[in-house]
Amino acid sequence: VNSQSLLTLVCLLTLKQSGALKRKLQSPHGNPPMKRKRKLSTNTFRKGATEADRREEGSSSQKLVSKKQLTDKQNESQKNKPFIKTSSLFKNNPDIPEIHRKEVQQVQENVFTTDSFSQLDLHPHLVSTINTVLNICSMTSVQKQTIPVLLQGRDALVRSQTGSGKTLAYGIPLVQSLQGMESKIQRSDGPYALVLIPTRELALQTFDTIQKLLKPFTWIVPGVLMGGEKRKSEKARLRKGINILISTPGRLVDHIKSTECIHFHRTQWLIIDEADRILDLGFEKDVAVILNALNAERETRQNVLLSATLTEGVTRLADISLNDPVSISVADEIQKVPEPASQTDRGASSSSNCMEQENFAVPETLQQYVMMVPSKLRLVTLAAFILQKCKFEKHHKMIIFFSSCEQVEFYHELLVKVLSGESESEQPGRSSLSSVSLQFLRLHGDMEQEERTAVFQEFLKSKTGILLCTDVAARGLDLPQVTWIVQYNAPASPAEYIHRIGRTARIGCRGSSLLVLAPSEAEYVSLLASHKINVSELKMEKVLASLMKDDRFKLHRPGSKKSCGKNPQEVRERATVLQTKFENHVHSSEGTVRWAKKALQSFLCAYTTYPRDLKHIFHIKSLHLGHVAKSFGLRDAPQNLTALPTAGSKRKTKPRPKR
Repeated sequence: VNSQSLLTLVCLLTLKQSGALKRKLQSPHGNPPMKRKRKLSTNTFRKGATEADRREEGSSSQKLVSKKQLTDKQNESQKNKPFIKTSSLFKNNPDIPEIHRKEVQQVQENVFTTDSFSQLDLHPHLVSTINTVLNICSMTSVQKQTIPVLLQGRDALVRSQTGSGKTLAYGIPLVQSLQGMESKIQRSDGPYALVLIPTRELALQTFDTIQKLLKPFTWIVPGVLMGGEKRKSEKARLRKGINILISTPGRLVDHIKSTECIHFHRTQWLIIDEADRILDLGFEKDVAVILNALNAERETRQNVLLSATLTEGVTRLADISLNDPVSISVADEIQKVPEPASQTDRGASSSSNCMEQENFAVPETLQQYVMMVPSKLRLVTLAAFILQKCKFEKHHKMIIFFSSCEQVEFYHELLVKVLSGESESEQPGRSSLSSVSLQFLRLHGDMEQEERTAVFQEFLKSKTGILLCTDVAARGLDLPQVTWIVQYNAPASPAEYIHRIGRTARIGCRGSSLLVLAPSEAEYVSLLASHKINVSELKMEKVLASLMKDDRFKLHRPGSKKSCGKNPQEVRERATVLQTKFENHVHSSEGTVRWAKKALQSFLCAYTTYPRDLKHIFHIKSLHLGHVAKSFGLRDAPQNLTALPTAGSKRKTKPRPKR
């Protein structure tokens, strides 16, 4: 009985505890009890769970504990990360097309010959001056063909590539002729020779060369007339007398109309150098006025026309200025023994001449490149190229061509501030490359003549440097040691392309050129090929990779590892940092923003002036204004460009872009 009673008591106690537990689990509102979560053990994980899943679920409690610490670290990292105020440079860009062009055989000229000047019938003192003062011993091909013809007193039409020595080709026979005259020349006699030059810088260079040739013949006085100089001082020199008068067409016409003492009744030579450029600059009417003034006082004289390209305008000018000329062309493909070209011959062969002008001679020592760059990336790519050649490789001398004066001024200021900023390079921890200074110079037609001359002389004498310029420097200038020509804006014709690249690889020296094109302008490469001009492609990514050598453009992150190789993502980040530096400078004041907009407007204006037959390549509607604005350091496409204020500018606005 006792054991049965004890068993009954145990059962009652068990039921009582079970009821208490049930009431405890019930909600206060009488809802059914919630199921208690079971603590999971390693044996209860689902089948197929990965080791990572187990670690994550097993450490969930630790994550909850350290969540606050992680948030604090993220906030601190966000503060240290630089804020990029620019949209991505590498999104929404047009695809870069593949360049399909056939290889063509370029027209080559034999620049040098083995013949010496002593083989010619020249005054011994003149030969000595050429050898010692000019340090020239042998003749170039154009000199070998031209000098004997001019010494015979014949008129000549000379076509030869840039940098082939055309100035001496006419300068030597001119000096030989004047020093050998029976009656010794007097300064008061006035001009015996008139040399027309298209630009002021080339006029100064020609004057310097003629002055050196005249060193043994001090009684023959050379002189130069050009815009930008004081007319009063020029008139005084004309009154005293100038025997070899070197002048730009516009300034000479000015003196013909306003200076009484100028006369041409003893003028025996008329030399028109860079004839195609003279016509391109709109001097055709001025040349006609000069020819009329010469013919009115003396009809017989020796005439020489020189050009690197033979355009329709040059042929027309030759018809009215030359008398039974000898046609001299040095290019191998059209090289002939010089023969007289009569008026009827020229008229009959005008169509063949037009065909001949299609092919341009290019120096054999010149390497030509083209680079396709979307509009948004033009500025950073140009900056990377300058850094690569002039800072990292060093010993380079570069000329960069732009299509307007405003662009030259704007980009000169921008590149100086961002790429040559002393404050950047002096910061501790920078690489030694950052301390290498870059020398930027500028040259364009709106500068005061005194400043233009100073810049020209400085770049002439320097061994390195970067000259930003318009086409004012594209013709005839002999700038020693120029190793790179960059055409940031494409030239309006293949002939202009030839003249620009002619500033390097002169007289047998080596040189390189780079043409920057937008993807929509790719067909320009085929146009060059049709004129027998070969260009090789240079990839934009290769140029941008040079930014890896300069830690000023590194995107600093806490705990980031040292850069290795050419990581494409890091290259893009550095390009973005560099673009940000440009944009920060442009947007640092309202004045610089206005300046950038004005430069952009001048670019657009120049873009509309491409010839009609090139409109399918260079059409204003093919440009994305917002992307183009990026290349001027502007963050957004500006509005009402035509209504931009021009306050602060001393120059008057012209209807066409100024070069």
